[in-house]
Order: sequence, then structure tokens, then C-alpha cells
Amino acid sequence: MFAMSNVSPSGTPMAASPLTRAVLEIDDYASGLGWDQPARLFALVDTAQLRTQEPGLAAQLGLQADEAAAASLTPVEQEELPKGTALDEFLGTIAWPDAVAGCAMTVERLMLPPSAEASVPEGMNEAQLAKWVAKHPDRQEVRMTVAVLRNGARESALRLREKDSPTEVLTGADLVPGLAEALAATFEA
Repeated sequence: MFAMSNVSPSGTPMAASPLTRAVLEIDDYASGLGWDQPARLFALVDTAQLRTQEPGLAAQLGLQADEAAAASLTPVEQEELPKGTALDEFLGTIAWPDAVAGCAMTVERLMLPPSAEASVPEGMNEAQLAKWVAKHPDRQEVRMTVAVLRNGARESALRLREKDSPTEVLTGADLVPGLAEALAATFEA
């Protein structure tokens, strides 16, 4: 299990919204692990609630009782995803306890610029398409971090491998809608 603080290594707040801070914090953590990593799943818990209900765990995670933490989310990494299981199948098996305010996932994918979409051959299955994209000269590797809260709030961060810098991370609520929908479905019961 790994938990992170909501402050960048330089000690500055990374964003105004607790959800955006959590997404950028997870992106920063994933960046420290390097590229070519498996998908990672995180529970997002209310930091103040965690300190109150689980003081031992909060101390173990190094969560401080300060004003900034009072309105923050603490990402807690979950166990490694099972190998060989499709992401959508795996997410369909998750049920979060009530104490979890949201969840996040970081995954790496290959993507093509919009200009290349017109050249995609028709009639390919998913495996054939993945091979075609992997060989395309304009492909780009991207790490996507997507988070959702029970209340429907969403946030995403995208980092291109060729622009692997914290200052080059793109954020927005609707950057990866398919993954956001799949994560939101883990809270539907």
C-alpha cells in the first residue's frame, strides 16, 4: 500500500481542487516509477476522515493534521491488478466500501494524433488495431491518470512520454471519458 501527500516535491500546492491535486499527485508518483508500468488502481479517501477513523493508518502514511489536509483526498494504492485480465472485466468486479470517496487509475497506452485517424484501416478487431497503432510512425505513448468521486466529479491527467515533465501534464475533466465511465461504474450498486 502506498499513500501520497497532496504537495509537490517542491512543497507547493499542485492545484486548487482536491481531486485535481490527487490526480497530479498520482501522476507524479507514477512518473517516479518510470514508463512501461502496469495499470495501477487507487482508492481516494477523505484525509480528515481517515485521520479521525484510522489514526494509526494515518500516522503510518505520514498524514499531518493541518489546514491543507482538512480539504484533501489521500490516494491509497490498491493491490496489483491481476495479469491477463482485461481492464473493463477487472473494474466490473470492484465494489468500494463507503469510506472510499472516489477512485483513480493510471494506465499507459499508445495513441495516434487526430490527423492519423483517417488512415486507420476498417474491419480490424481490437488486437489487429493495437498492432497497427504500435507500428504507426506517428504513435505516441501516453500515461493517463483518471479519477472519479462518488458525487460524479471527474479529473484526468495526461503525460506524453516524449514530453515527460511535470510542467507538460495536461489536465481536464473529460480527457479520458471511457475510463472515467468505467471507474464511476465501480460505485454503482
